[in-house]
Amino acid sequence: MPIDDATRTELEAAAFRTLVQHLRTRTDVQNIDLMNLAGFCRNCLSNWLKDAADARGVPLSKDESREAVYGMPYEQWKTLHQKEAGPDQLAAMAKAHKH
Repeated sequence: MPIDDATRTELEAAAFRTLVQHLRTRTDVQNIDLMNLAGFCRNCLSNWLKDAADARGVPLSKDESREAVYGMPYEQWKTLHQKEAGPDQLAAMAKAHKH
């Protein structure tokens, strides 16, 4: 059964909200690990959200888009949950993102 555009948008938005909520609960998963394994992280999601807002003329700052993804100010999230990247993580990042 074909899905109309409005329904597809609603389903995609629901999937995005579920992904964001999942990432908020998985604070043990570091952004560098997401980047190394999937090629995107929470910051990427917040950047894509800001890009979508910009494309539609919706005012949304970088801080606001990050808070929408992290569920709190980014600096607070970093203080609470971000660990310093280890040598293995940094090496994997360098290898995965060679251009």
